[in-house]
Amino acid sequence: MSLLFIGGGNMAAAIIGGLLRQHWTTASIHAVDVLPEARAKLTTDFGITTSEDALTVAAQAQTIVLAVKPQQMHSVTTALRSVINNQLVISIAAGLRGADLQRWLGPNARVVRAMPNTPALIGVGLSGLFAMPGVDSAQKHTAEQILAAVGTTFWVNTEIELDAVTAVSGSGPAYVFYFIEALEQAALELGLSPALARHSALSTFSGAVQLAQSSPDSPAELRARVTSKGGTTERALSILNADHVQATIRRAVQGAAQRAAELGDDLSRP
Repeated sequence: MSLLFIGGGNMAAAIIGGLLRQHWTTASIHAVDVLPEARAKLTTDFGITTSEDALTVAAQAQTIVLAVKPQQMHSVTTALRSVINNQLVISIAAGLRGADLQRWLGPNARVVRAMPNTPALIGVGLSGLFAMPGVDSAQKHTAEQILAAVGTTFWVNTEIELDAVTAVSGSGPAYVFYFIEALEQAALELGLSPALARHSALSTFSGAVQLAQSSPDSPAELRARVTSKGGTTERALSILNADHVQATIRRAVQGAAQRAAELGDDLSRP
């Protein structure tokens, strides 16, 4: 066994599935979860071995992925401290700072923080990574490989940038769903059937994203190209601008980044 997951929830399952599709072997992956039903599902879905106690298997792992809730991290990491011996430890917990993980795990841990987002569940996630001092190039490559199993990855140079990553891409899918929800509701109110309202909202959003990805032009330029003077789009955008929607979105993302920093403060107290 070379890779140990502590916590067997949705994100851990997504990464495990992605790794197996990239030809990692079931024998190389082990998962720990306190819930019997979670362990049974991981074994049924992926054929990997599981156990309830992390301490007995952590010493054998080359890499450990911490996939438990941030509030559980202190008890999990302090329990691991006695068996950590230069292993790479990847945390996917939002807000929880590398210095606190290092303090709880002890000086022999090689810590990388990762911030994936929920599209990882279907293999199209985006993960920001930050390496604490002591992580060597081979371990950075391993961390990148593991998160790349569920999408694309990028490294940030300072840990504070992960708060911005959390606010933009970590929380970002919720903002997109929020907009889709509003577009779908508007379609219903204008008389479209539920099926057509859903299809129209999703396809429009998906098509616009694909166009933005394939075009060398900025989103602002693409928006202007759709907006004819005196037309329907101009009327809609004038209402959005009057309600300061763009400024509100920026303020919302800034609030999410601030909350990520606050979580780091709250979770560092143990």
